[in-house]
Amino acid sequence: MSDSPAKRSWPNARLLWTFIRPNRWSLFVGMVLGLLFAAAGLATPMLIKVILDALARGESIVTPAVVLGTVLATAGIIGFVYHNLMGVLAARVVFEARESMVQRYFRATVASIATRPSGELVTRVTSDTVLLREATSTALAQLVLAAVSIVGTLVLMATLDPVLFLVALGGLVVVGVAAAVLMPAMGRSQRLSQEYVGRLGGGLEGALHAIRTVKSSRAESREAARIMVDARESRRHSVRAARRGAVVWAVVAGGMQLAIAGSLAFGAWRVGAGALEVSGLIAFLLYAFQLAPPVAQLAADLATIQAGVAAAARIREVHDMEVEEPGDRDAVVVELPARTAESAPPVLEFVDVTARYAPGSEPALKGVSAAIPARGHTAIVGPSGAGKTTMFSLLLRFLHPDDGEILLDGTPYSQLPFDQVRARLAYVEQETPVVPGTIRSNVQFTYPEASEDEIWTALRAVHLEDTVRAMEHGLDTDLTSTNVSGGQRQRIALARAIVRQPEVLLLDEATAQIDGRTEAAIQDVISELAQTGAVVTIAHRLSTVIDADTILVMEDGHIRARGTHAELMESDELYRDLVTALRISTAGVALAG
Repeated sequence: MSDSPAKRSWPNARLLWTFIRPNRWSLFVGMVLGLLFAAAGLATPMLIKVILDALARGESIVTPAVVLGTVLATAGIIGFVYHNLMGVLAARVVFEARESMVQRYFRATVASIATRPSGELVTRVTSDTVLLREATSTALAQLVLAAVSIVGTLVLMATLDPVLFLVALGGLVVVGVAAAVLMPAMGRSQRLSQEYVGRLGGGLEGALHAIRTVKSSRAESREAARIMVDARESRRHSVRAARRGAVVWAVVAGGMQLAIAGSLAFGAWRVGAGALEVSGLIAFLLYAFQLAPPVAQLAADLATIQAGVAAAARIREVHDMEVEEPGDRDAVVVELPARTAESAPPVLEFVDVTARYAPGSEPALKGVSAAIPARGHTAIVGPSGAGKTTMFSLLLRFLHPDDGEILLDGTPYSQLPFDQVRARLAYVEQETPVVPGTIRSNVQFTYPEASEDEIWTALRAVHLEDTVRAMEHGLDTDLTSTNVSGGQRQRIALARAIVRQPEVLLLDEATAQIDGRTEAAIQDVISELAQTGAVVTIAHRLSTVIDADTILVMEDGHIRARGTHAELMESDELYRDLVTALRISTAGVALAG
């Protein structure tokens, strides 16, 4: 029972309601208008019957004709207001769904985001919300109206002739049962089609991100073929859903035509037998013809709602993503202990920290203890997989310790809101991405209050001032992958980090893509910042570490040694091996990491 489709769909149906609930009054008004429109449609055949009966008796038809004209004109006005209101409601539902997902993405933990292809996440905001809109506004309202129209039409048909009504009802029941049997399979096909669209988006985004590697590897055809596998699967399930939808439509339309034909033949026999008037038969047939569209609409709306439920399932996965800290922006800032020159605790400290990336996995850090002084340069070195990046992830709260504690000015991280911790840190990651926008907005990204003078000072420090001034739009130049080299991206990221003179600067391979002259300038910046604050680097070049106040040598999740370059060359074999294996000299050739 726990695996039944109905039970699995219930959370998704509840999610549909969460998007409807803020707009429920607009939906209610829309449904009232729709019911009035449907009532006008139901009244029309009866008014026609009244006119026909008046003609048959030789009476005046002015009054019923005026009433009919008024009903039709009013129905037109109501229909206009109804469709306008529902269109606005649909746009609002899409906006609110997109807003909730975008906010969730940026509040989610790094691990929750990193485990999903970004292209797939984008697809959920773009295409899935459109399906949600159709299900929560248009289809839901039309479903109710179609059901009311069907019930109202059947009641009036039964009023005109109960016997003839039973004949029509039998055909309608057969059509309904057939559609109910076919609809679940169509819904499954639609859901699978959407899943493959998401995979398509993720694969395509990743391939385009690595387009230079793809082309240099002559892998264009292979990548296109790999991505088109998901496109073909999506097409296959879409075609299957379309075919099943066509079968549903054929059953509904064909069944209704047969029911109308049977009603006409049986009704003609009853007219001949004197059991039914001609005007009654005409009104009955008008209702029968009027019954076909809402029945077809009902089937279409059920299909649309099923597609919306499938979309809601994917959107619900976004809402289920783990977030860092609900309401963090409103968290109370903790008063940290005053720092004095005589007794200043380390600005950051690891106390017997053990951390892993997944429950049950091998720890990436094992009982690490280390202190980062409030001033000075601390470098972290070691072979790949030693735990260097894990330490940065813990400092930035992308990852949380399984055991032990991290302290900021002597206060445990667990007692501090995320914002208060990150406000003290500036970070330059290894990939050094630029944020979509201008050079100005990128440099101001961490410190929006930075003045133009501060921006130019930061760009001058990373040897970009002349380059930016030579651009046509200067600081307002729009950054794209075509006009910014990898080294320039890295320098912009560095400028972004140093523009606000951070208390703690975290650099992950910060000089990997820059020339020697610029690297020397960066080292001067690091030395200057280390005089007033803490600089922590994951080092991949000797020039980065040779003048560091403290070097931490990591291996297999442990800190195996610490000291200056000269001390470690004498005392630690792994450090000497790293230097020797990569033939690192004081000229600054790359050190492993």
